[in-house]
Formats: sequence, C-alpha cells, structure tokens
Amino acid sequence: MNIQLLGGAREVGRSAVLVNNSLLLDFGMLTGNPPQFPVETPKPDAVVVSHGHLDHVGTIPALLSGNNRPPIHWTPPTYELALTLARDTLKLHGGTYNCPFTENDVKRVTEVSKTHGYRETFEAAGHEITFYNAGHIPGSAHVLIDDGDTRLLYTGDFHTDDQRLVTGTTARPDADVVICESTYSDVEHEDRVNVEEQFAQSVNTTLWEGGTVVVPAFAIGRTQEMLLICDEYDIPCYVDGMGKQVTEMLRQYPEFVRDADALRRAKSHARFVTGRDGQRKRITDQKAAIITTSGMLSGGPAMTYIPEIRSNPVNKITMTGYQVEGTPGRDLIESGSAEIDGRVMPVSAQVEQYDFSAHADRDGLLNFLESYRDTTVLVNHGDRCEQFATELQEAGIEATAPEIGSVQTI
Repeated sequence: MNIQLLGGAREVGRSAVLVNNSLLLDFGMLTGNPPQFPVETPKPDAVVVSHGHLDHVGTIPALLSGNNRPPIHWTPPTYELALTLARDTLKLHGGTYNCPFTENDVKRVTEVSKTHGYRETFEAAGHEITFYNAGHIPGSAHVLIDDGDTRLLYTGDFHTDDQRLVTGTTARPDADVVICESTYSDVEHEDRVNVEEQFAQSVNTTLWEGGTVVVPAFAIGRTQEMLLICDEYDIPCYVDGMGKQVTEMLRQYPEFVRDADALRRAKSHARFVTGRDGQRKRITDQKAAIITTSGMLSGGPAMTYIPEIRSNPVNKITMTGYQVEGTPGRDLIESGSAEIDGRVMPVSAQVEQYDFSAHADRDGLLNFLESYRDTTVLVNHGDRCEQFATELQEAGIEATAPEIGSVQTI
C-alpha cells in the first residue's frame, strides 16, 4: 500500500491523504490569511471523508472541477456539514484566490455524494471501506481501508471520552497501519464535569452582577455542546451565527448524537437570533449568555457583540476552543486587545478560556494506540508530530511522522 500525505503532515489543517494513487481521504484547508490548501490536487477514483470540519472538507468541491467526477463517500451529517461550509466559503470568498472552487463545483458535490452509516462496509476505488464512530462531532468517523493486502486505519479526529453531544469512540478495528491524529499529544484535559461547573459558575456570577457573557464557539459541534451545557445548568442563552443552521440540521439525524431528546430540549431552552431590526445590539443588555460564531473571533456575529460589551469590566468573554496563533481570539487572550472588524480594540471585559476540546488528549491517544502496539503508526495532524512519534518509539511502538508530500510504502 502506498500512502502520500498531501496535507496535515506535521501541521493542523488541510488534511489530505492519497492511498494507492486512487483513493483520497479528506481534502481540507488550513484557515489563515491567505488560507492554505493541500500541496497537490489529485484526480482520485473515489474520495472518502472522515468528518465535517473545514480542515478536512474545506476544499472538497475543487476535486470536481473540469471533467473529474469521483464519488464522495461520507456519513449523512458529514455530507450536510461539507455543503454548509462550502456555501459559506463561497459567500465569503467566492471568485477570489481564497476560494478554489465555484458554485457549479458545489452543485456537483450533491450529484456524486454517497452516504453510509457506521459499520456498513462499502467499496470505493477498489478498496473495502468501513466507518466507525470517532466520537469527535456528529458523523465523525474512523476510516478503515482494506486493499486486499493491507488494512489501514485513518483515525480522522477523535475523542475517547464522552461529550454531551456525542459519545467517545470505543472502536478498535484490526489494522496493519494506523494514521493517527496528535492534536493534543502534550495536553491532559481537565475532567469535563469540572470544566462545565467552572464555566456555569463563572457565567452565572456575571449574570447575577448584571453583565452579559459572549461565548465564541465553533458552529459545528461546539455551539451544540454549549447549548446542552446552558440547558443543563439553566443558563439563559441566545444562539447566533452558522451554529443555528447546524443545530437544526443535526436534529434530522438523531442516530448520530448521544441524546436526541436532550438536544431538542436544549434548542427549546435557547433563543435563536434573527439579527433583524437591531436585535443583536439589544441582546447585549439582556443579562444572558450569547453563543456565537466565530470561535476564534475572525468573523461572524461576534463582530457585533464584542464591540458592544468590551468596555464594561463586569461583562465577560469565554473562549471555548483552541485559538490558532495569529487569530483575534489568540491575541485577545494573550494581550487583552484584538483586531475586530478591522480595528484593534482594547477589551476591558473579563476574558476566560475553557477546554471543551473534542479531541483525545495525551492519555486518550496513548490508550487508543495501546490497541495498535504491533502495527505501524504514522503520526499526523499536530504541531509536534515528530516529538510524539519519538515518544511512541520510546514506548515500543513503531511510529514515524511523515513529511508533507512524502510517500510511504507499507
């Protein structure tokens, strides 16, 4: 089996893996200014997608330009999320170098899409493929690929612990080679219950003091997780941004969430923002939590809310996800000011960060890989892939961290 990493090697973003020159796993983008795309656009016979985050699906429509029409295989939620993200990219960047596909390319995605559930084996480009629940976001999958000689497990992004939205992965299918993500290979997550309680106590304190809390959250997965937490702790909340559309969509696929009834209750508990008639500015005086995109303050309705609440030290901004270096969210945490909507703004409101990660931490990664002690492990999707591979070698696991563009023959 030949494996070429076209993206996501020794980095987080633009994941893309070409297997046997015919089967493509994921095709994402690395967000930034400008964004980065996989180092090559192949012409695969088929595409298989692990989950619906921008760094794994963001460039998928570009595979369908010209005369190329490879079938694209994914779970139903991943298909829906990929279309949502593609249309948002078109809306924001269509017709520029920041968007490598057209509206017609996105339409073609709907024509070649093939959806599958977990543990339903199917054929793609001469390989047998099986999806397993990866516990990351709804529809996320480990991908098992069998070419008749070698069994490759592509983990995608995964979590071994339960979240409110999805259950952690328990799948450990037999494999000869594992391509494993390593996003949090040097981090130990705090107990999720403790993090939730700290978050709820902090938000309720601010509301009791008469303040407002802005909760920047990724639209896919994190917004719904925060909705469920606000419902559980009876925190009054609004929801704004793409997370509204994603929440509605996920309710159509109850089999891909941990508790569909809980998600329904959480949606009923929240108030969805329309944005009409100056609603957003009025909400900033409502003594409530406002869950809104973008999760790193790089766009979205957060651009309205942050300027409105930033000058009052009673108010609070609670970051709920990883902040990439160079983003306004990272700048805000490190310096107390951030470029919002083209202006650098000092922020007097309190700023806090909470670890609601949907990725396995160091212990989770090691526990997962313990089942693959006798296999070859290729470490990807991390800022310290080489170090983690060395640590695995020291633990007796055959591990390497391939360079981007390199070809591995297994």
